[in-house]
This record gives sequence, C-alpha cells and structure tokens, in this order.
Amino acid sequence: MAGGLREIKGRIKSVQNTRQITKAMKMVSASKLRRAQERAEASRPYAEKMREVVMSIAAGTSGAKHPMLQSRPVKKTGYVVITSDRGLAGGYNGNVLRMVSRTIDERHKSKDEYTIIVLGRKGRDFFKKRNYPVMEEVVNLSDSPTFADIKNVTRKAVQLFADEQIDQLYLVYNKFISAIQQEPTEVQLLPLTGVEKVEGTPTYDFEPSADEVLADLLPKYAETLIFSALLDAKASEQGARMTAMGSATDNASDMIDRLTLFYNRARQAAITQEIAEIVGGANALE
Repeated sequence: MAGGLREIKGRIKSVQNTRQITKAMKMVSASKLRRAQERAEASRPYAEKMREVVMSIAAGTSGAKHPMLQSRPVKKTGYVVITSDRGLAGGYNGNVLRMVSRTIDERHKSKDEYTIIVLGRKGRDFFKKRNYPVMEEVVNLSDSPTFADIKNVTRKAVQLFADEQIDQLYLVYNKFISAIQQEPTEVQLLPLTGVEKVEGTPTYDFEPSADEVLADLLPKYAETLIFSALLDAKASEQGARMTAMGSATDNASDMIDRLTLFYNRARQAAITQEIAEIVGGANALE
C-alpha cells in the first residue's frame, strides 16, 4: 500500500507542476491578447477607409479600369493561409486547416489547379506532410508582427495575380470576434468584387489619371488586407491559447482534487488496516 500511496502522491505532484505551467501560459496569453487586440482593432479603420477610397474611384469614375478589378476564366487559384507557429491553442489551427482542405477538395480536381502561400509553421507542416503545392512559406513571425515581416510574400501574392499566374486569390484565417470566439474566414482578395455605383458618389478628377491611381492603390489595398488579417489572426491565436490553457488549468485542478480524495481514502484504509493488525496482535498475546 505504501508503494501505491507514493505513486498517487507523485501523480498529484506531477499534475500540480502541469497546472503551474498552464496557468502561467494563460496569464502570458492574456497579456499578449490585449496588445494584439488593440493592434487588430487599430488596423481595421485603415483597411476600411482604403476600401472606401478604392471603391469610390472604381465605381464613381467613368472609364477607370484595372486588371485586379476584372474577372477572368479561372485556371489556377491561390490561397494565402494564416496559421500559428506554435500549438497549445485548442482548435485554432485545426479549424482553419480543415476549412482549407475541404474547400480545396470541393473546388479542385488536380494539384495543378491551385497553389498555397502559408504563414505559420503549423500550416506549413500540415500542407507539406500531405503533399499540397506550397509555393511560399513564412514562419517564426513574432506575436507583434510588422508589415515589413510579410512585405515580400504579400507583394509576391499580388504579383502572381497581376502576372496571370493565378486567376483568383483567397485569404483564409481566423477572424477575431472575442477572446473566446474566433471564426475561420475565407475572403476573396482578387479580383476585387462588389464594385458598384453608389448613389451620391462624388465625381473626382485625377492626375495623372484614375487608372494610374488605381494601379498604385489596388496592390497596396490587397497587401493591407493580408496584413490586417494577420493581426486579426494573432489576436485570435492568443485568445484561443488563453482559453485552451484556462481549460487545461481547470482540468488539472479537478484531477488534483480527485487524486487527493483517492489518496486520502487509500491512506485512511492503510491506517485502519494497521490499527486492526495491532489490535489483533494484542488480542492474540492475551
């Protein structure tokens, strides 16, 4: 029985150490979440204003055209997929990767019909293990990324469309809703859709021309959307990790309570047995 008690006590100690780790990770993620959420929310007005300006030029100016606004027959599709570099974040990565896999299975019959640009080690490992065509990868991004960290890959993604190497470009990431809710989201980046003439849209004169203004703004707009989605994804990652570590901490506490109860019962049984043996021995001597 002594060996059994030592084993239970060792398990309790092990779970207590695990709880300390998960509790610390929860606190770290909570701290990072606040900063990541502030950055994500701060980026949204800029992206929305950029879209408003682009739409205003494209829809409100007669004769303004750009290849990024024109749909063409789809021969090849590009996907920009944002995941994390680390795990221990619940279903954060799994939800996005399942969405991408399901979408690819539904839309494409051959690997020649699509290509993937992936941000994050988890996504890269997932796609490469399953032999998906990964064109570009970015890993080891910080929890507070800057546009310079992904500038090259965003420009490459936009250039692929401009060079007609791909005919559609989608962005797949976890949209931040709240600390406990992240929504896997797919957005069509290119060609830019939803350009409509809005009643009351003012007419502008552009120098040198509306086409040249669009030619400069549209690539920046697509790059801005990717960066804004990355900031959203980072906030979602911290929220998912905080929630997962909170659940792990609670589960560890429950396990410790159960093991402690079992330990106390086993210890009491051992003491009762020893007392019974002593009393039996004393009676035998009499």
